[in-house]
Amino acid sequence: MPSVGGILEWAREQVVSRVPKADLDERDPDYIRDQLPGTWLLASLYFRADVRGLDRIPAEGPVLLVGNHSGGNVPPDTFVFTLAFCSYFGVERPFYQLAHNLVVSAPPLGWLRKFGTVAANHENARLAPESGAALLVYPGGDYEVFRPSWERHKVDFGGRMGYVRLAREAGVPIVPVASVGGQESALFLNRGQWLAKLLMADKLLRLKSIPISLALPWGINISDLAGHIPLPTKIVIEVQHPIRVDGSDLEDQAVHDKVLASLQGGVDRLAAERRFPVIG
Repeated sequence: MPSVGGILEWAREQVVSRVPKADLDERDPDYIRDQLPGTWLLASLYFRADVRGLDRIPAEGPVLLVGNHSGGNVPPDTFVFTLAFCSYFGVERPFYQLAHNLVVSAPPLGWLRKFGTVAANHENARLAPESGAALLVYPGGDYEVFRPSWERHKVDFGGRMGYVRLAREAGVPIVPVASVGGQESALFLNRGQWLAKLLMADKLLRLKSIPISLALPWGINISDLAGHIPLPTKIVIEVQHPIRVDGSDLEDQAVHDKVLASLQGGVDRLAAERRFPVIG
């Protein structure tokens, strides 16, 4: 009779095997060009998108864009920033975004791969900068994206700083990308880390959180796996000044602290401009 550990390992392998391998060629500039006018109009009207400081991103070559993350499984910050980047630099500039395995492997979301979305793992994270592309990462992952809404203006990666090593090994600058508004797209009540452990989702699906929220159209929303209709919250994003890693004598922790300080400073400035939640 198989052990519980053996069953869990088998289930984990089944999930992993269904995650599409990163294929940078799946990004389709023609598709993005066709979709960009309508999707940017949607972002401008629904989220009143305001993206600042894109000129701080190096005009060419590989770069690691590191952002704070908000909005649960329907994160408007990623949507808005991807559209703004492609509009500003042109769809031909290669640009990729890391996302959770479940997002990349969900059949209804296959179109995201045409925009450059790849599964978030170490192998995939190396491919984009090695190819000369810009890469957007959210080190806080599900820990940060499901934080309670009353902590919406707190940048918290949960101690994760593997992105520093990635930037150092690739020899690329880190550009912090601060955003506000996304955590107001629903009312996030609890990360649900205890629930993820109880249901063993942390071992089976790499889900450290099964969040509890109030969201449209569900009311009480457990896990957010089915997504939700985000409230029309105003999304404001500000790109910060690049931080050089290659050739730096700073330890990884010092670089990480510098990135967090840059992001938190940007978030604090943007948050100070908001008068009301959602409305902005």
